[in-house]
Order: sequence, then C-alpha cells, then structure tokens
Amino acid sequence: MPPPLLLLLLPVLFSSAFSHFCSPPPPSPCPPFSSSPSFPFSSIPGCGHPSFQINCSSSPLPSISINSSPFLLHSLHPSSHSLLLSPLLPPPPSHCPSLPLHPINLSSSPFHLLHNPCSFLSSLRPCPLNSSSFSSSCSLSPFQKLLLSQPTLLFASCHSHHTKLSTTPLHCASEPHFIERLTSFLNSGFHVAWDPTHDSYFSNCSTCNGSCAFNDSLPSKPFLCVPNETSRSRSHRSLVLAVFFVGFFLLFSSLVVALLRRCRPERGGRESATAAAFIQCHYPRPPSFSYELLRAATNGFDHRCKIGDGGFGSVFLAQLPDGRAAAVKRLHARPNEPVSSATSSAFCNEIFILSSVKHPNLVRLHGYCCDPRGLLLVYDYVPNGTLADHLHGSKCLYRKHSLSWPVRVEIAVQIASALEYLHFELKPPVVHRDLTSSNIFVERDMRIKVGDFGLSRLLALPQDSSDEYVRRTGPQGTPGYLDPEYHRSFRLTEKSDVYSFGVVMLELVTGMKAVDTGRDEREVSLAEMVVGRIQVGRLHQVVDPVLVKQGEALSMVSIEAMAELAFRCIAGDQDDRPDAREVLEELKRIRNQLH
Repeated sequence: MPPPLLLLLLPVLFSSAFSHFCSPPPPSPCPPFSSSPSFPFSSIPGCGHPSFQINCSSSPLPSISINSSPFLLHSLHPSSHSLLLSPLLPPPPSHCPSLPLHPINLSSSPFHLLHNPCSFLSSLRPCPLNSSSFSSSCSLSPFQKLLLSQPTLLFASCHSHHTKLSTTPLHCASEPHFIERLTSFLNSGFHVAWDPTHDSYFSNCSTCNGSCAFNDSLPSKPFLCVPNETSRSRSHRSLVLAVFFVGFFLLFSSLVVALLRRCRPERGGRESATAAAFIQCHYPRPPSFSYELLRAATNGFDHRCKIGDGGFGSVFLAQLPDGRAAAVKRLHARPNEPVSSATSSAFCNEIFILSSVKHPNLVRLHGYCCDPRGLLLVYDYVPNGTLADHLHGSKCLYRKHSLSWPVRVEIAVQIASALEYLHFELKPPVVHRDLTSSNIFVERDMRIKVGDFGLSRLLALPQDSSDEYVRRTGPQGTPGYLDPEYHRSFRLTEKSDVYSFGVVMLELVTGMKAVDTGRDEREVSLAEMVVGRIQVGRLHQVVDPVLVKQGEALSMVSIEAMAELAFRCIAGDQDDRPDAREVLEELKRIRNQLH
C-alpha cells in the first residue's frame, strides 16, 4: 500500500498532475474595467494562463507581464483580443525624462504589435543633443542614450526584416519637442494583439468542444482542451479513471521509495507484496556491487575509460574481478548534493524493467550499486559502438561499409523483435520511450542490443470498456524521435515506440541523422524530409550513397519497401500505424526477399 503520507497528498497531486483548472467565485472587476476579463485573461491568481495574468493590485492601472517585463494595462478589448499597454517605468530623477532601461521585446510571447508603432518612432528625429541639455545633467544608461538618438530601438522588432519603417522625409525637431513626443508615446501606450488562430499556446483549444486549461508541469505551459462530458455517468467514469492513474503514480512512487531504502547500507525492511503485484511478475533483485569495486574496475572513473554518455549519466568500460568486461553507467549527481528525483527514478526504472526481461536483443543488467557517492548500473559491454556511430558518427566513413543492406535489414528485424517482446510478451507492456540509434548497441558480429531504459514506462488498462493499454504522462524522449501525437495528447501507448522505430528505419535507409540543424530549415527533421520525398516519388534522392553504390536491383526494391514501412510507422495518428508485431512480420518478409 502507498505510505499514509502519500495518501494524504492525493488531493494535492490530483489537482496538480493534470491540467490547471479554476472555478473561483465570480470576481470583482479590475478598476477601471467595468467587467472581469474573459478567457484566456484572468485577474484571479492561479487562474487562466500565466502569460495572460492581469495584476489588479498595481496602481493606478492594472498590469500584465510579458517576457518578465511589466506593462500598465490601459484597456482590453475581448472581441479583438487587443490590449493598450505602456511600459511600467521606474521613477526618474528630477528634471529627467522617464525612459525604459531596455528594449521592449515581444518575441516568444503570445502577443504582437499592432498599428506599426515603428513607423511613428522612425519619424521622430531629434536634433543633435548638445552638452547643455538634460542629458549632461541626468544619469542615463547606455540604452537610454541610444534611445534618444534612435527611437526605433524601443521595440526589438522594429529592426527585423519583417518591419517596414517609414520612408517619409524626416525633419530635425527641437530637442524638447522631441522628448515630449517620445514620452507622450510611452505614457499613452501602444497596442498589442493576441491571435489565437496562429498561437501555439492556443493550438489545442482552437477547436475545443469544452474548457481550456493549461499544463503547468511543462516549461511552455501550453493550453489543453478539457472536453465537456455529455452525461454525469461519463463524468464519474473520467473521475474514476483519473483517480486510477494518480493511484498508479503513487504506487510507483512507493515502489521507488522502497527500493531506495533497500539500497541503503543497512538494507532493512520487507519486500513489498504490492510491488510484485504492481509489475505483475517476479521481481528478481540483481546482484549488488560495492562502490569501491566498481571504482577500481573503472580506474577511478577515469575519463579515458569513458565510452559514452546517456540521458542520465556517463558510461565507463570496467574490468570486473572475474575477468569480464562490463559497461558501468554512473548516473549524474553533483558532488556533495543529494541525487535528484529524476535521476533516482531513472535508476530504479532500469532496475525494475531490466531485472524482469530476458531477450537476446535487449541489454542485460548484471547488477547495481546504490551508494551516497553515486548510483551505478552494471550492464553487458557491447564492444562495437552504437548504431548511430556506424551510420553517422565520427568513424562512419569506414563503418558504413560494414553496414550492407542485408545487415541493415537484419538490424531492423532484431530491433522489431525486441519491441514485439516488450509490447506483446510482457504484461503489462513496456514502452521504451527513448528508442534512438544512439540507444541501439552493436556487437562485433553486427547483432544488436537495445539499451537505456531510464525513461521506460509500464502501461495499464484503463477502467472503461477499452482493452487498450495506455498511460497518461508528460512526454519525454529525444527530439526527432518523439511521437507527435504523444506530445500533443500526453497519451502514451506502444505506438509511440513504433513511431521512434520508424525514424530509426529512415536512418538505416538514408544514413542521415534524425535531427540535423545543418540541413535546410524545412529538412532539419529527417522524418519530415523523407516523407516529403516519398510523397513526390523522389525517395532515391535521400537513399544512403553507400547503398546506391551496391547497385543491386533487388536491394532497391527492398529499400523502397522498408521506406514505405517506415512511412506507415511515422503516421501522425497512432491508429494509422502498424503495431510491433506487424512491423516484425513485414521486415521478415523483406529479409526473405534478399535470399
């Protein structure tokens, strides 16, 4: 059972683990507004979206913060989502103008300028400031001095190539008149607008048949659509489902705490029967290694023994006392600081998963070390690098020649076999959640082993009529491989692994990286680039030149077949993708055609 403290925290976790809702009593309007602001703006702390939060306590006008800079809010027009703002400036010294200390930057915010104030500012042309002016008697910052000489610096966007500045002939104005016009503009304000149809904040709510909320667990805090239920029974069913997932999370947390307690030197306590029920299989505890033994085996974690870096730690080559070579992952932790919860979770997650699985194409966990000086995991040493190394790493020029097309097809078959085992042979299924070419290790005989299960998750059956295993959780993974539907809906299923595997198959076909910022802007993502080529019948343009040189007609037919299979795997809708079992059968068919 979860610890009593966790049960007491259930209402708190329930309110924060999902979307951020607010059902407050009717608020009193912010002066000078006659009514309270409408969605997405809110004047009640904790409601609405943080980017649209209005502070009524400021004086004499309410304020709103954009990119961490405060602005006075003169007016708000709900129908057009436009606001009249002026910068909230610090009081200036006597006889000095009130000027901002830095440019106004709306980039990366949900707002954009209206009515092109840049044209007005470009029409302000002060005469050269003389030494007797206020500028010599006031302490102005470098930016304020620049602003007085070039008013368009007020807005960062005024100097972008998208902005057309005024071409009207400019006339030198007297200095006091110029200052008066500039400060009048700052005090009267400028208009900004929010366009929900082109705003990524609002993309999930533009067609929402329900209420809009936001997820405060992600840095971008994107809007989410919370559908309206058509009946009280369905609403009750959703509440039961939500409580189920929260209970699932609490049960997992209690299992993590139990394992960490068992890792302590005293190793007291009983093994939890609930933990066994949770993973629905016998949980064999792997051997425990001492920190001193693993430190000696890696020559004090010498950087010359480092053979790689994972998402949560560095990997070292170790020589164990019995003569075996092993890979030791040392999970990241700062010196003299406790291990973070994310690192602890990844550590326990790999032990949970890898202690309960056995497949020739999955890495084997030999043991672990839980010590205040570090969390360590001991794996098979796979001596021939990763698939990424062979395809596009530092030594790929000669390694690619070992990756003939039949070898690549065999690698794909083995990866699919590992996924089929995780998704169909285990109950509940396991989703790897970070299947990349960097997490696929290559043996000397070119056989592969899938590793790095730090982000893996167990799925569960929802408590409704569906028999589909699913889990609602914040999206994590590697850019370029992350399932876009999972990223949008937080709905994790086995098909998320299928999407990642589709990208890996495209790497096998093209020899290119999943993400490469050196490519054209529209082709940074390998998936998007290859899909575009396939749709216009130009796959041959992106096939790995090493494969083209082989020149066998039969190979080109099977290359096209694998590309077509990968195309199906990276479909935007999870329901349109094949499952791992179908993928494995199709890859075996492609392999048989080569013989």
